[in-house]
Amino acid sequence: MRLPWSLLNALKVPITPTIWSCFVSMLKQLGASEVGGQVKWRFVLLILLLFGINGLNVINSYVNRDFMTAIEHQDMGGFILYALLFIFVMGVSTVVAVIYRYTEERLGLLWRKWLTERVIDRYLSERTYFRLHVNGELLNPDQRISEDIRALTATTLSFTLMFLNASFTVIAFSGVLWTISPMLFAVAVAYSILGSLLTIYLGKPLVKLNYDQLDCEANFRARLVHVRENAESVALLRREERLRARLRDRLNQLTANFQRIIEVNRNLGFFTTGYNHLIQIIPVLLVAPLFIQGEAQFGVIAQSAVAFGHLLGAFSLIVTQFQSISNYTAVVARLNALREAMNQARPEQAPHVEFCEACGSIAFEHLTLRSPRDGRVLIRDLSLSLPVGVNLLVRSTSKAAEKALFRATADLWPHGEGRILHPGHDAIFFLPERPYMPPGTLREVLLRPCQEPWLPDWKIQDTLESLHLTPTLHRAGGLDTEHNWSDLLSLGEQQRLSFARVLLAEPRFVFLDHPSRSLSECSIGELLNLLRRQGITYLTLGDAEDDPHFYDRLLEIASDGSWCLRPPTSDDHQAGASPLPNPARRQTDWDQNTASGRSED
Repeated sequence: MRLPWSLLNALKVPITPTIWSCFVSMLKQLGASEVGGQVKWRFVLLILLLFGINGLNVINSYVNRDFMTAIEHQDMGGFILYALLFIFVMGVSTVVAVIYRYTEERLGLLWRKWLTERVIDRYLSERTYFRLHVNGELLNPDQRISEDIRALTATTLSFTLMFLNASFTVIAFSGVLWTISPMLFAVAVAYSILGSLLTIYLGKPLVKLNYDQLDCEANFRARLVHVRENAESVALLRREERLRARLRDRLNQLTANFQRIIEVNRNLGFFTTGYNHLIQIIPVLLVAPLFIQGEAQFGVIAQSAVAFGHLLGAFSLIVTQFQSISNYTAVVARLNALREAMNQARPEQAPHVEFCEACGSIAFEHLTLRSPRDGRVLIRDLSLSLPVGVNLLVRSTSKAAEKALFRATADLWPHGEGRILHPGHDAIFFLPERPYMPPGTLREVLLRPCQEPWLPDWKIQDTLESLHLTPTLHRAGGLDTEHNWSDLLSLGEQQRLSFARVLLAEPRFVFLDHPSRSLSECSIGELLNLLRRQGITYLTLGDAEDDPHFYDRLLEIASDGSWCLRPPTSDDHQAGASPLPNPARRQTDWDQNTASGRSED
């Protein structure tokens, strides 16, 4: 493995000692994992098969030499003997080569499955996927996980075995070639070194171009997926022309970059093709004079060609595999970028969310949230405590402030400071404005994995009936039939299914993001009453049209980040969003109690 990594450094790819140590650590973890035993014995089998392949190649060179010599001497008995021996050796070589290839592919698949599972676990833990999406600095993490890991495992294993095989080949055929002609051995070494250096010089631009090509391909494919996933909306809005323009733009970027790859490959091809052609004639030019002078048999010419080809192939891996190596360097760099992005530390200036299972409230202590773009304050020094049973309506003239508060409570907003305390993600649900309908059966949509084994069907059906979703259950074909829910259900049905998910989970709190935008006011009242009867405290990001009679407290946030917390009045629904009082006059007795973490009912 030394040669490929030193080559990456020569090609100006950022392969640092840290990356190398991480790679070695990954291999150690693979060996110590639950599949480590299978990995080890398969790799040992591959080494033994490599020895067998090289030994058979050496034997075949001698059989071929004697076969050609028998033809020269017109020895029919020797001709038949060595022809049969040649067929036998080739048959055994075929069996060994097929088993070798099968074992290599199985080992590569085993490694890929193990590594992909680890990366997926890391990608989905601690909301890493969301952080990468929000930051937007790392392009196409999905492709890196699916395609680049496949390339890394398969190519690393291939290169490792290739260089091991090259080492065995050098050991096996150096003696053969030296006994034929020391000069021929020296020419093979010098020719391979010169060819490798020229190949690196001519092909170095391929590394950066292949890195960019992977992103271009992924960006183009993402646009096509967007069209497929939003086919109905595109057709209704007649957005084909604009999408066509964007697809063509991505296609132009893809083809322009690939055109540069083709040009570099053309220049590299002039050299490598000529290099490979000369391999066929060099041993003949050096050994044929020995035969003419009577110092070597005719079969030695054929043997020298075979030995020279094997030895030069071992020495010239950079020349013959440069395009694969350049692709490999791009994969290594992309996966390293993914690893660094997933391991990036949480910003120091971020709201600190603490979980307290025993606490019976959601509390915000000196919480200040800022815009990620310009640092503008969205919410300033918010301090309040919301105990179980006190339902809160949040209104704001700033949609960004509402979004920030919703995400910060869910530990998804790293821009700001302060402290948020709530009883943990199992005790609080967050329902976004656009309901999320994951793939799977209706049972999987409605229940948490831990609920599925024990929650009876009658309870699920009663909950759906309370939300007027019994027709939806029949239309879906029961609880255990898979559907594309976004196509089968209306937006209102999806929102009510989200409420059913909350009622079945029975959390202490639920945070609703503008539920009235997908449901009628009457439905909202029914749903909020269901939550209240089940003892679930709700916080709602609402609009001016939301009826405050369903709430115990009203939190109003102004565009400058100032806020006011008060009980709702009968005039709030009629007047819409009430104007905020002077921020300097938030010091009523009740507000002082709330700001210090106390609440009155």
